[in-house]
Parts: sequence; structure tokens; C-alpha cells
Amino acid sequence: MQLHLSDRDILAELESTAEDNLNDHLAKAKDWNPHDYVPWDEGRNFAAMGGIDWEPGQSRLSEVARAAMITNLLTEDNLPSYHRELADTFGLDNAWGTWVGRWTAEENRHGIVMRDYLVVTRAVDPVALEQARMAHMTAGIAKPEKGSQFLRGVAYVTFQELATRISHRNTGTLCGDPVADRMLARIAADENLHMIFYRKLCGAALDLTPDAAMSAITDVILRFQMPGLNQPNFRRNAVLLAKHGVYDLRQHLDTVLRPVLRTWKIFERSDFGPEGERARDELHAYLTDLEVKAARFEEQRDRALARAAARA
Repeated sequence: MQLHLSDRDILAELESTAEDNLNDHLAKAKDWNPHDYVPWDEGRNFAAMGGIDWEPGQSRLSEVARAAMITNLLTEDNLPSYHRELADTFGLDNAWGTWVGRWTAEENRHGIVMRDYLVVTRAVDPVALEQARMAHMTAGIAKPEKGSQFLRGVAYVTFQELATRISHRNTGTLCGDPVADRMLARIAADENLHMIFYRKLCGAALDLTPDAAMSAITDVILRFQMPGLNQPNFRRNAVLLAKHGVYDLRQHLDTVLRPVLRTWKIFERSDFGPEGERARDELHAYLTDLEVKAARFEEQRDRALARAAARA
């Protein structure tokens, strides 16, 4: 029989794991400076300082690339909300607190460099961008549901960090600008290390309390939403980005969910009790249905793109 562990119990049991993973992260993480990734010589004053305000013709990015950059940046901008949730979940003691601070500092660089790039190159409307930032940060993120916040939290951020890494890399390619591609590749490298930290923690939680962790993982996957959900125009932009391969159902299934679940050996484990078995069966059914939906989406997208190409 598996014992029910509180979040406090889990934090205590996994503290040494967190410390080991923190040290591993610090050994692998590369220090970098946001200013080294911005083409400052392209900058010029806006009207408030005697220059010219933004006009659409100044942007070298396509509509899709602009939508992707704005979506990714606004997601990074909501860092205070994520920090609060992470601090509430992990606490600020010992290795947990060190990780919360380090992760927050690393993530903050992403918003800094992306905004500097977009403003300096006049890639997007800076006034609309600031209005969207204010609205998104004021809304924050949805409060988590009842249950173990630790287990739900580490499961969610594992998938979310990997999804964000993929979105950044695909956006860099879409921009058609080697400066943007280099910048977003640097950000994506950070996101990958963050994902590895959380993936290891969640794997340790699976070993510690298999049924509760399996239930949390299933619940997170079934209800998964990207953290930018409260952004202005998020759903419209998400559809646009999916149509153009920045982040879609197939990528979510094949490059996010399945690889992580394989790493955790979800469908090979034999340590689940009735609760864990039920959750795993529910997850299996969901993944099967998601495969059908992903294939259907790809077919519809291909037809739509073919029609658009024919019209062009």
C-alpha cells in the first residue's frame, strides 16, 4: 500500500534530489548577456524623442512571425506570476529556494532580449506590445486546482518548458533573420535545461509516490494549456501558429508528450496501484484520441495551404 504524502513530505524527501539537479544545472548552464544578441545599430528614436513612430512597413517580419514573437514574449513577460506559483510550491528554503531564484533570473533574460530585439528592429508595434503586456500581466495566470501542487506543478512545467523550447526554435526559423534565429536558439537552450531539471524531479516523484504522481501527470496532460492563455488574441494567434508549424497538435504529441512519457517509462512501470493504473489507462485513451485529432488537423491544414497556394 502506498502512503499518502503531503507536499511538505515530498519536498523533504526530494530535497537531496533537488540539490543534485541544481548543481548539475549550474554546471551545464551557460552565462550570456542579452545585449550581445541585439542589433543596436538598427535602433533610432521614436516620436517622443524627435524621431518617427512605428509603422507596419518598418517590420521585416511576416504576420505569422510577428504573432509568434509577440506570443512568446508575452508568455515570458508573465514571469512574476510564475515566480509566485513556483515559490508557493517549492518554498524558498535550501536548494528549493536557490532553484526558484536561479530559474527566475534565467527566465528574465528571455523577456529582456526579446523585447530589446523587437523594439530596436521595429519588428512589431511597441505601443500595442506594451498594452498587451499590461493586460496579460494584470490578468496573471489561473490559480491551480486542488490536489498536490508539487506533483501537478513539476508535471506541468516539464511539458511546458519543452513546448516553449520548441516554439522558440520554430519561431527563430520562421523569422528568416539570422539575428533572431541566434537569439531564440539561445533562449531555447535555457528552456531545455529547465525542462531537464523538472523532468528529473517529476521522475523522482514517480518513484517516491507512484499513484499520486501518475494521477497528477494524467490530469495535467488532459487539461494542458500553454501559460499564455490569458494573453490578448491568444487563441487567434495559437491557431495561426499551428497552421504554420510553430506549435501544433502533432508537435505537442510527438515531441513533447511522448518523449517525456518514455523517459519516465510510464507504460512500462509495474509499481502502480489501482489509482495509478486507472490514471494510466485514462492517459492511454487520451493519447490514442489525440493521435486521431493530430492526423485530422494535419490533413485539414494541408488542404487549406494547398488551396491558398493555388489562389496565389
